[in-house]
Amino acid sequence: MAGRIQSLLSSTTMLTCTKTVLMVFNFIFWITGFAILALGIWTKVELYIYMELSSIYYKEAPYILIGIGAVIVLVGSLGCCCTVKGNAILLYMYSGFLVLVFIVELSAGAAGFVYKGKLEQGFQTGLHNAMDQYGTKDEVSRAVNGLQEGLKCCGKNSYIDWFQTKWAQKQNSTNSVPKSCCRGDQNTCKHIDIPSSPLQNMSIYTDGCYSKVTDFMKGNMGLIGGVALGVSFFQLLGAVLACCLAKNINKAKYEQVQ
Repeated sequence: MAGRIQSLLSSTTMLTCTKTVLMVFNFIFWITGFAILALGIWTKVELYIYMELSSIYYKEAPYILIGIGAVIVLVGSLGCCCTVKGNAILLYMYSGFLVLVFIVELSAGAAGFVYKGKLEQGFQTGLHNAMDQYGTKDEVSRAVNGLQEGLKCCGKNSYIDWFQTKWAQKQNSTNSVPKSCCRGDQNTCKHIDIPSSPLQNMSIYTDGCYSKVTDFMKGNMGLIGGVALGVSFFQLLGAVLACCLAKNINKAKYEQVQ
């Protein structure tokens, strides 16, 4: 009799401990969903103006992030309910979903590393095409202006890239750059009759935009990939915890029946 009581106490302690750890996981998982949701909204509202310059940009990408974030928030909330109620079947289903999330995130991270070079090439081609269409399409012009003002750059590889564009040929001087290349006040900035060799104290940015974007990607892709990999394995830990809790719940019910 004493052994049975000790066994029940041990099972109850294990059940409580596992449930507490899983609740902590559910909270972190829930916050992760909000972070992905916010990233998707930010990508759609702010970042799209840069991403659309790439020739391989997928317009559905922000909506996919928003959808994934919303689903994670919803399932994270349901996971908390399953944990509190101690429903073993629902916990197994929750574990299966976390495994699915793990596979998706792992695949996305691997694809990001594989296609990093194609993303860089896509941006190079897209930026070249955008500069060629500058002044003829409002959405393209806004995207290029936003990129140059935001990154403080001018042209693809250098400001002189603008000298050979169709837009520059329509100006009074072929050695012209858009006002978005200006360092200060665009109304007083000298952006026409620009010398081909950069001089000190020029009123425009001289560095190209392509190198700034690729430098950012090279400097941060490893960090982003590592974080994504860590988050994906974090989901796998949650799946194991959910299975352990479901198993302990079934074990506790079995011991109470005996």
